[in-house]
Amino acid sequence: MINNALRRELIKTVLEMNTKGINQGTSGNASVRAENGYLITPSGMAYEDISLEDVVFKEIDGDASSLNGLRKASSEWRFHEDIYKARKDVEAIVHTHGKAVMTIACLNKEVPPIHYMIGLTGGDSIRCAPYRTFATQDLSDVAIEALKGRKACLLANHGQIAVGASLKQALAMAEEVETLCEVYWRTLMAGGASELSADQMDEALAKFNKGYGVARQFDT
Repeated sequence: MINNALRRELIKTVLEMNTKGINQGTSGNASVRAENGYLITPSGMAYEDISLEDVVFKEIDGDASSLNGLRKASSEWRFHEDIYKARKDVEAIVHTHGKAVMTIACLNKEVPPIHYMIGLTGGDSIRCAPYRTFATQDLSDVAIEALKGRKACLLANHGQIAVGASLKQALAMAEEVETLCEVYWRTLMAGGASELSADQMDEALAKFNKGYGVARQFDT
């Protein structure tokens, strides 16, 4: 039996997603590595109703038709699994449908270097993967590409994915991306932001890579 503490933390994480206002209803999902697979939130359940037994365990490359547990896994289990396979540094994944990330994603825009905190995501922008139908391998494929070398990305006309070395870090990253998307949204309404130069972003990234200041809580 997988440690129930990890199941509790996963439930706590999705509850916090909604409490923090970066998600609503049952639209998002989250997962965390466990043993030879991962724990993932069940499909279509209100977060406040999820019990330890409802959390689904799936083996990496295991048969999706015989997922362990009482419930079906989130319909987005494919990109969770593919991220874990592609990124050995990722231990947890958070997917949200926050209002700000959905707004920018529905514009099919990446977030440019309007603020140095974008460097926390691992680059000088927050990429936006092209639109693909939800819960498909096509969506997983474009998400993996958008996340190369990054800790978060947007999904066009959909939402965001944030990753981390723990559920706490993945949630913190998702919250930061929501904030940055809200700021970008406001700058668009005001006529556009003054963007940082490549040199300025390189300097910020160098500091984050050294664990400077607030970046420590996001390190993966």
